[in-house]
Amino acid sequence: MAKRILGLVPARGGSKGIPRKNIAPLLGKPLLAYTAEAAVASRLLARTILSTDDDEIARVGRQYGLEAPFLRPPELARDSTPSIQVIQHAVRTLAEAGETYDAVCLMQPTAPLRTAKMIDQACALFDRTDADSVISVFEIPHHFNPCWALLLNADGSMHWACGLDGPPARRQDLPTAYCRDGSIYITRTAVLMEQNSLFGRKMVPYVVPPERVLNIDTPEDLVKAAEALARRGGTDKP
Repeated sequence: MAKRILGLVPARGGSKGIPRKNIAPLLGKPLLAYTAEAAVASRLLARTILSTDDDEIARVGRQYGLEAPFLRPPELARDSTPSIQVIQHAVRTLAEAGETYDAVCLMQPTAPLRTAKMIDQACALFDRTDADSVISVFEIPHHFNPCWALLLNADGSMHWACGLDGPPARRQDLPTAYCRDGSIYITRTAVLMEQNSLFGRKMVPYVVPPERVLNIDTPEDLVKAAEALARRGGTDKP
C-alpha cells in the first residue's frame, strides 16, 4: 500500500535578508506561488497545506491552490524556530482533526525551481524504500569534496575533515559527496514525532540536477531565479 504523505509548505511573515521574502515578486508572481503550483500539481501528495503565521501569506497561498487550515502561533514563527517544531505543530493540529499521515514532505518556498515531477519522484523513492527520510541533494564538485577539506583545531592546527590521516591522492579515489539543496525533505511521521528528527537514522538521497539547485536567501538570489526561469520561457512547468 502506498504511503500517505502530507505536503507541508512553511512560510512565515518575517524575514531578515529580504523583507516579506516568501511573497517577494518573482517574474510577476509571489515567490510562494512556484512552490504552491508544484505541490498542487503533484500526484503523490495526499494533501498539501500551508503553515504560516501571516494572514496575507495565507491568502496568497490559497490563491495558488494551497490549503491554509490554521495560523501558526507567533512563537513558532521566529527566526530561531527550528523546522521540526513547525512540522510537529502541523502534524498535531491535523491529528486533532482526525487526519494522520505516514510521512510529511516539507517544501520550502525559497526553492522556486523545484517541480511537481521532482516531488513525485522523491515520493516514489520514499514509498519503495524503508528509509526514515528522503532528502533532496546535489553532488558536491570534487574540488569541494570533504575528504580534501581541513578543519581548524582549538590550538590553531588543522585536521582532515573526513577523519583520515591524509586525503586521497587522486580525484578518482574520492567518495561521492552530496549537499542538501533545501527543496524536498520527506520524513516518516514517527521519526518526526518520536525521534524529534527531520532525518532519522536511514537517509536516502534524491539527487537534484544542478540547474534546479537554487535557494533564495538574498536579493541577488531572486535575480538568479528570475534568470533561470526566464531561460525556460519566463515561467516553469510545475
